[in-house]
Amino acid sequence: MVTYLFLTIFLGMIAYFVYFQTGKSEAFINSPYNKRQDAFAERIIRGDIVSSTGDVLATTKTGTDGREIRSYPYGRMFAHVVGFSANGKSGLEAVDNFRLLRSHSFFLEKILKELQEKKNDGDTVVTTLDTTVQKAAYDALGASQGAVVALEPSTGKILAMVSRPDFDPNTIVQDWETLTAETDTSAALLNRATQGLYPPGSAFKIFTLLEYMREHKDYESYSYVCGGSIEKEDSIIHCFGNAVHGQEQLADALASSCNTSFASIGLGLNLERFAKLNHSLLFDSELPCELPYQKSSFVLKKGDSVSQIMQTAIGQGETLVTPYHMALVMSAIANGGVLMNPYLVDQVTNHSGTQVSSHEPEQYARLLKPARAAALRQYLRGVVTDGTARALNGQTYTAAGKTGSAEYNAAKDSHAWFVGYATKEKKKSIVVSVIVEGAGSGSEKAVPVAKAVFDAYCGQ
Repeated sequence: MVTYLFLTIFLGMIAYFVYFQTGKSEAFINSPYNKRQDAFAERIIRGDIVSSTGDVLATTKTGTDGREIRSYPYGRMFAHVVGFSANGKSGLEAVDNFRLLRSHSFFLEKILKELQEKKNDGDTVVTTLDTTVQKAAYDALGASQGAVVALEPSTGKILAMVSRPDFDPNTIVQDWETLTAETDTSAALLNRATQGLYPPGSAFKIFTLLEYMREHKDYESYSYVCGGSIEKEDSIIHCFGNAVHGQEQLADALASSCNTSFASIGLGLNLERFAKLNHSLLFDSELPCELPYQKSSFVLKKGDSVSQIMQTAIGQGETLVTPYHMALVMSAIANGGVLMNPYLVDQVTNHSGTQVSSHEPEQYARLLKPARAAALRQYLRGVVTDGTARALNGQTYTAAGKTGSAEYNAAKDSHAWFVGYATKEKKKSIVVSVIVEGAGSGSEKAVPVAKAVFDAYCGQ
């Protein structure tokens, strides 16, 4: 009996050892707390990070004195997503540290260099990032604070990720004290795309609309007369700019982003079902994300005040969301309800270009039924053809989406939002999520940023 017990324990240890080596060892080695990585750096020159078209985003230059310097040819443009490798690590420099410090050079080449006491070349991380799209997003955001996320909904490839204010990774050591000073309120090291939490404003009306559609089979017969404001129990909500929209169908209410209509819709919703819907759409949930991120939060429950319900239904209240999260939800809508697992690394090659590993697109989850996603796409298209995103109409591509103006202080200053997608024949669709901090109207400030990205991707 004892013999069998020890045999079972021994076989269990062997099984775990095999599991650790095949499934967990790389995660442990890649941990920033694992000092073993320092040993790799002593023998291997840190590999390159390149765009999907081979543009070098990060490389290691070796001086005549043998000193290695990490160089970022595009400077600030890819600062947050590519990251830095000095004074700690961030972005892909952190996530793919182990890959960059491994060498799959031809074995004879490796042996020769080791005999010569020279370092071997690390592997190259080939990202999904599109330099043209990234530049368009970066330039369009300009000096404004905010973030842009662009991805391919059919595959999950992240094409661009911009956050501003930014920093120059080439001078991160020199600038470190300034960037981390308590007196610095810019939070330039924060990746606003994945870590910035904002009230969603009218962009959240997508969620309110979806819940109304779920609770009312006859939602197409919806009718409402907007008088410019709605008042319930001493709480009053006005439409943006005090507009009076008059008689509206559901499509009209979304296209014109009618606050009074959606506040009224919110009052009639089953709040428990509404919360369940939003949790199924990744609020208060872990997100599929390689980079550090913040969870979005949906804050509304049965028994909350009339004011809280109306505010939440139009994207105000206490609900907070990241631009990245909004991009994921829009990707599912654009992709028939299916969210593909988003990813930043397409493949890893050795320094000569021979493939070491590759990433294949995979489904993360079905967030919506195909019919519901199709209905939402029709409504979102109306926002472009007849509503607040008209600047995207009449292009060489077909666009759809939702604008938002999200108040964030007592002075009623607003962040500008747009989240949507564009399609063009013989071209995969692209989803874009934009926030411009403190800029006001989404149609005036966020839509032009999205248009610049759509133009760059689809071609004009």
